[in-house]
Amino acid sequence: MTYRERLRVPANWWVTGLFFAVSFVTAVGFYAGPLVALVAGAVTAAAITAALLRYGQVVVAVEEDGLHAGDALLEWAYVGAVTVHDRASTRRRSGPEADHDAWLVLRGYVPGAVEVAVDDPADPHPYWLVSSRRPAELARAIEAAISPSRT
Repeated sequence: MTYRERLRVPANWWVTGLFFAVSFVTAVGFYAGPLVALVAGAVTAAAITAALLRYGQVVVAVEEDGLHAGDALLEWAYVGAVTVHDRASTRRRSGPEADHDAWLVLRGYVPGAVEVAVDDPADPHPYWLVSSRRPAELARAIEAAISPSRT
């Protein structure tokens, strides 16, 4: 494996979730009393924690068998051109310039992305657009992995 990145949610999302849980507990406490507020707060905090952990568990990895983005795998035989995107071009490529058949593994809190063309006529996805905090490094790892198989 030459590259691995977990797209964890940033700290400010955790702070926002904490404020939501506290405000929820406060509102329920005023309405239903402190015992119900504590139970509701515990359930709310657990739900927020589970959601943020789940959303932030996506792993992008360059491994022997191909490019992994979350649960998906693009084998090296089907990897085409690789393009690095900054925040602005990621926004364009995932919005107005997007192909509706593209495979997107995007996180809004990650500014950059890498676009990987899919070189397989049987695949319905023309390209993958994958978030990365280090898109240039991810692109280099992909290109290094496909170079030996293309020579």
